[in-house]
Amino acid sequence: MRTAVQPTARRSTEAAGAPTTSRRYVQATAAVVVVGTVWCLAYLTVGAGLEAFAYVFVPIGGALATASVYDLVRRQSGLDPVAVRFWRAVLVAVGTITFGYAWFAVDMFAHVDQVRTRSMPTPAAAFAVLGFVIAIWALARVPVVAAGGVERWRLVLDRTIAFLGCSAVLWYLGLAPMLSAREPWSRQAMVLVGLGFVVAVGAATKASYIAGGPVDRVAIRFIAGAGGVPAAVVSVLAVQFGYIATVPAQAIVMPLAPMLITLGVVAQGRADRGLRRDTARVGVLLPYLAMALVDVPLVAVAFGAPLRWPVRVVLIAAVVVTALVMARQYLAYQENARLLRNARFQEQRLQYEVSHDGLTGLANRALFRDRLTTALGAADPVAVLLIDLDDFKAVNDLLGHGVGDRLLISVARLLQAEAGGSGLPVRVGGDEFAVVLTGDGADPEGLAGRLLAALSQPISEHRLLVQASIGIAVAAPGATVDSILRNADVAMYMAKQQGKAGFVRYADGMGEPVLAHMQLGGELRRALDNDEFRVVYQPIMRLDGHRIIGVEALVRWHHPTRGVVGPAEFIPAAERTGLIVPLGRFVLRETCRQAAAWLAEFGPDALKEAGLNVSARQLHDPDFVSDVAAALADSGLPCERLVLEVTESAVLRGQQVSRALYELDRMGIRLALDDFGTGESSLSLLRAFPAAIVKLDKSFVDGIEIDDGHPAAADARRAVARAVIQLAHALGLDTVAEGIESPEQVTALRELGYTLGQGFHLAVPMTADGVSRLLERQRTTATRLRIGSRPA
Repeated sequence: MRTAVQPTARRSTEAAGAPTTSRRYVQATAAVVVVGTVWCLAYLTVGAGLEAFAYVFVPIGGALATASVYDLVRRQSGLDPVAVRFWRAVLVAVGTITFGYAWFAVDMFAHVDQVRTRSMPTPAAAFAVLGFVIAIWALARVPVVAAGGVERWRLVLDRTIAFLGCSAVLWYLGLAPMLSAREPWSRQAMVLVGLGFVVAVGAATKASYIAGGPVDRVAIRFIAGAGGVPAAVVSVLAVQFGYIATVPAQAIVMPLAPMLITLGVVAQGRADRGLRRDTARVGVLLPYLAMALVDVPLVAVAFGAPLRWPVRVVLIAAVVVTALVMARQYLAYQENARLLRNARFQEQRLQYEVSHDGLTGLANRALFRDRLTTALGAADPVAVLLIDLDDFKAVNDLLGHGVGDRLLISVARLLQAEAGGSGLPVRVGGDEFAVVLTGDGADPEGLAGRLLAALSQPISEHRLLVQASIGIAVAAPGATVDSILRNADVAMYMAKQQGKAGFVRYADGMGEPVLAHMQLGGELRRALDNDEFRVVYQPIMRLDGHRIIGVEALVRWHHPTRGVVGPAEFIPAAERTGLIVPLGRFVLRETCRQAAAWLAEFGPDALKEAGLNVSARQLHDPDFVSDVAAALADSGLPCERLVLEVTESAVLRGQQVSRALYELDRMGIRLALDDFGTGESSLSLLRAFPAAIVKLDKSFVDGIEIDDGHPAAADARRAVARAVIQLAHALGLDTVAEGIESPEQVTALRELGYTLGQGFHLAVPMTADGVSRLLERQRTTATRLRIGSRPA
């Protein structure tokens, strides 16, 4: 445990002591500068000491800076390899330069009498030059802002412009005057000052293009100052004061470089500890500053400065910078043009997406209204075709939404082909489309006929047959967008009411019955809230003794002004509006409650089952099964005493319906196939559907009792009823005959094998109290029969 903790503790201790150590190196190098300044003033004023002492301050400060960088590199182990590589190179560079200046100092003490005129030994200068080259190489390897393509070339040009512009100014103001000074300096000094300028310009340029990298930007700025500040001050001193400037240059100015390096080490240490990280990009200003600076010599020449060869070098640099700026502006122009093209393309794409349907590519509702408004404002003849695909929901339910989407795309292509250039095809939403026709030659009926003819053939890659109901509305004088759309919607509704797969043109007064039907939906919502619905029950009887064995729940609407409204009038509106779901939930709970009450009052043998009709819309409701379970649990009615009746068409409404039916069957609820024989009746349907009861539709009971003396005709009328009872017996299903209205029909059905039935002849729909009286009378009769049958 101790071995695992000790390294961590040691690293924590080192991290805590690192700032203190770095600040001590800064204080030490600053002390070297202060001591050098004091000695320099003493030497220049009272002649204290030897002039050779001036040369010891740079190697002392350099040694301290080398130790500071070494301490940073040692602490950076395990950090980013780029930063470690950079500071290792700086360590080698500072150490090499320090060795060169230490050699220089030793040489000066060995030749005290030649200090004023003696140059830096060539080996010492070589070490110093090597150190500067290593520093330049380290700066060049520091990564800048990652970029590619045009942006990469822009950054290269910006950095080149900045480097050349700043270098030209430093050449003109610093290095060139040293070459023409009254007391010319040695080549070694010239090279070292020039390399200091190169380090300064390179570091400054590099720092301007670092965006939060591992090498701290502030640290690189201190490196730039370490190369540039001493070089600039030394060049000014050399020009202005000649050889005598060597003493302050060596004792005061040049020791500033080690102090600036130690400040850079402190900045890097803070960045490594996360205390400061400058991520802002300011490089965009540097090229403009360089362009301004490179014009300084040109301004000087314009005001009378002599045009000597150093100035010509600056002029050449200015020409190169100008050419680079032109190339930079050309790249910027190209980039701006590209961005402008992209912006225009994006704008066009957004405008297209706003005004067109994403699936079919047709105009959407917004563009539809805009074009229609424009056409109505121009007083041109305008006609609108509103097209609704019939039973499209079945495609999504049975084949999936992917197939449905591809069918919609095929319909859109068909609309484009049939409308041609004379109309604007639109996808209004879902499976509803429209076409706007303008101009005197518009023929909306002709287009509707062509569309219906085209839709009579299989379309899409799945070769599906789809039909449509089309409503046509022609704009009357003073028509608005909303009025023409409302008229087209009414006409389309009438087309659906007339049997679908057709078109209807709007005529005055056509909207009144449609509006009444729509208002009926609003009244249904109010009726549910006001408890205006009542449940009545039609008994299911045994045909041999007219004994009640079950009931079918039916709903009636007790309208406050219209009286009792039959289900044939309001059930379609409830289906269309979706109110069939809450209405069905009410009938379900009421039926379960009442059946449980009868079971408790009359016993298990009085009423075996209670049934109610369930629509496909209810079966699609994901909460339907849980609603049934809750109704049974709340009422206490056993599952096997509830019968849910569904039509053949509802059974074929997709996977959700099928899952719901099988869940109900597993719960023990009995399922009845209602109106059998009128829909998609087939043996496969009976085998696939978990039915327990088959209810023969009334249409096959009507006329079953007729005996006109023609046995063949009588057998034909009974054929379906006979086939159904035989099929049910073979599959082990119970049967109920619906719509029995005469005793002759009862006789005929009994002869075919039917034992259960319902209809007005047997019992009319009645209230719960009516069923209770019927059950009470049936119980009383049974009691009398048991008493009468006892032996005397």
